[in-house]
Amino acid sequence: MNWQEFFAMGGYGFYVWVSYGLCAVVLILLIAYPVRQRKRLLRQLALKQKRIQS
Repeated sequence: MNWQEFFAMGGYGFYVWVSYGLCAVVLILLIAYPVRQRKRLLRQLALKQKRIQS
């Protein structure tokens, strides 16, 4: 088996690799979105605390 056959996957390679790609994108978003949301929340809390102390 050579690399070309491996990537072609018996004629279903396009669908398989698109599925892997979409899965990777979704997993990245599932990690990145909460991290971004947490940073935003911490920034808002810091601003709110600064306003209360002033």
